[in-house]
Amino acid sequence: MSPADVLIDCQDAALTFGRGPNAVVAVHGAGLRIHAGDRLAIVGPSGSGKSSLLHLLAGLEQPTSGTVTWPGLAGLRDIGLVFQGDSLIPALDVAENTALPLVLGGAPEDRAREAALAALALVDAADLADRLPEEISGGQAQRVAAARVLAQAPRVILADEPTGRLDHATGGRVLDALLTAADATGAALVVTTHDPAIAARLTTRHTMRDGRLQLRDAGRGDADGVEADTARSLGEPS
Repeated sequence: MSPADVLIDCQDAALTFGRGPNAVVAVHGAGLRIHAGDRLAIVGPSGSGKSSLLHLLAGLEQPTSGTVTWPGLAGLRDIGLVFQGDSLIPALDVAENTALPLVLGGAPEDRAREAALAALALVDAADLADRLPEEISGGQAQRVAAARVLAQAPRVILADEPTGRLDHATGGRVLDALLTAADATGAALVVTTHDPAIAARLTTRHTMRDGRLQLRDAGRGDADGVEADTARSLGEPS
């Protein structure tokens, strides 16, 4: 990969919340480069700092020390983030929620709705288009959150536990949609997960534990190896 392929450059970036004896270090000096076309899994247990690292990469948090830059992107609008928690606006229906980033970016409403409906279909959520967030389940809301990012066709897709609230089959289809969209546009895809089956479908896998990112293997496709690495990152016997 040439330097021109680097979309996000994270150099020794740390993130600390609070000060003094009550300070909590969420990320310790992480170093990571995201290139065009990357397929990257970051594996670790809840509370390991995965979400905080994605927020740094997306520009939602400023590093306490170190740097995060975006040399290959025109701006942060080139990044789409699938949030782990609830992120839908209650007063808007599913199609309107999915189309909202496009509308805010200046797209005509009819074109934004068309892109939103196509993205919802990719994650098997087209039948939810006219429902309000209070009328759908947590798993359905997670699929809608993924569709909202897919509709934007960003150059970097950051997905925070996108299958965490889904059953195995539905989670697989959501990951299929993320991979298909990334392949179609050449986008980089970064997925945080604690599921070895999800991690095994991505080319490069790193682990995170206690806020520390450990760079791991690239192109190691054996599920047993991924499961062992995942067990170690979760603190389980392998």
